Amino acid sequence: MLSFFRRLASPVTYTRWLHLLLPGTVVSVWLYISTDMPWVPVALAAGVGLVPGMRLAEGVQAQLLLTPRERGDPEASISVASSSSWSERWRTALWLEVRLVCAGVAGMSTVWLLATTVDLIRSSAGFATSDAWLVPGLGAQWWSAVLVPVPLVVLLAVVVVCGDVITAAARWLLGPTPVQRLTALEARTEQLLERNRIARELHDSIGHALTVAVVQAGAARAAGDPAFTERALAAIEETGRNALDDLERVLRVLRETDAPPGQRPSLSEADRLLDSARGSGADVDAHVSGPLDQVPAPVSREGYRILQEALTNVLRHSGSVPVKVRIAVAEGKLDLKVTNPLISGTVVVPEGGSGLRGIRERASLLGGSARTGPYKGEWMVHASLPLDRIG
Repeated sequence: MLSFFRRLASPVTYTRWLHLLLPGTVVSVWLYISTDMPWVPVALAAGVGLVPGMRLAEGVQAQLLLTPRERGDPEASISVASSSSWSERWRTALWLEVRLVCAGVAGMSTVWLLATTVDLIRSSAGFATSDAWLVPGLGAQWWSAVLVPVPLVVLLAVVVVCGDVITAAARWLLGPTPVQRLTALEARTEQLLERNRIARELHDSIGHALTVAVVQAGAARAAGDPAFTERALAAIEETGRNALDDLERVLRVLRETDAPPGQRPSLSEADRLLDSARGSGADVDAHVSGPLDQVPAPVSREGYRILQEALTNVLRHSGSVPVKVRIAVAEGKLDLKVTNPLISGTVVVPEGGSGLRGIRERASLLGGSARTGPYKGEWMVHASLPLDRIG
C-alpha cells in the first residue's frame, strides 16, 4: 500500500498517463469526422510504423514521458534511433497498435470512472441519476457520498497499472536490439580503455617530471654549489618542457580536436630518461642490446612508459642509489629489467601502487607479462613484451 502511494506521488506516473492519452485525441478527431470507418486509425498506424523515422519519433517521445530518468543515457532501455531493418519496422508498427489499444483502455477508463464519480456526487446531493454510467437507476441516496472515493481510487490504480504496462511494452518493442546493445557495449568498452590509457599516460609522464623536479630541487638546495644548481635547474627545465609536450598531446585527445596528437615517445628516446635519472643523482648503469629500431611502435611506446615508471619509482622511493637498466631485443620479444637495492632490506614501493598496476596492465595489453617486487635483496621491475603479436 505504501508503495502505491509513493507511485502516486511520482511525476513519472502522470507523464506516462499523458503518453497514454495522446493517441486518443487523434482517434477522437477521426471518429468525429467519420464513425463508419473506425478501422482507419488502426490501418494508418500499421503503415506509418514502417517508416524508418517513425521509430525515432516514437522513441524520443517514449523516453521523455515514460522513462525521463534515462534521457541521454547511452544504455537507456528505450532506443532513440531510426529503424535500420525490417524487424525494427515491424516492431514499431506493432508498438503503434499496442499504443492505440492502451490509449483506448485509458481513455474509456478515465471517462467512465470520472462520470461515475459525478453520478455518485449528484445522487448524494438529492438528484436522481437514471442515466448513470455504471450504476443505472441510482436514485437520490445520501449514502452515495460514501462511495464517491471508490471510482477515483480505481482510476488512480488504472493510471499506475496502465503506465507500467505501456512502459514495459515500449522497452520490449522500442528497446535496442541485441546488435545495438553489443555495439553500445563495444563503444563503452573502447571509451573506458581509452580513458584508462590516458590516465596511465598522465600518471607516468607528469609523475616522472614532478619526481625529477623535486629530487633536483632538493639536491641543489643541499649542495650549495652554484654550478650544480645551474645543472639542476637546466634538468628541471628540460624535464618540465617534455612533460608539457606530453600533457598537450593528452589534452588534444581529451578535447577530440581534428588535429592529430603529437608523436608518443618510444624506446629510441630512452637516453632522455636515463640522462634525467642521472641528473637527479641516480647512478644508472644501462645496457641495450638488439635492434631497438625494429621493435614495433606500440611495443616501443609501452616499453618507454614502463621504463619511465620504473625510474620514477626509484627516484621517488630510493633516491640516489645505483640502478641497473637492461634492455634486450632477442628471440621475438623485448625484455626490459630495472633493478635497484632495497633500503635497509625493506620494501619501499607499495605493491598496490597505481604505477606498478599500470606497468602490469601495459604488458598484459600487449600479450606480455610484468613482475614487480623484491628479488634477491633488490627491487626489480621486469617486463617481457612479445614482438610478434602486433599487426
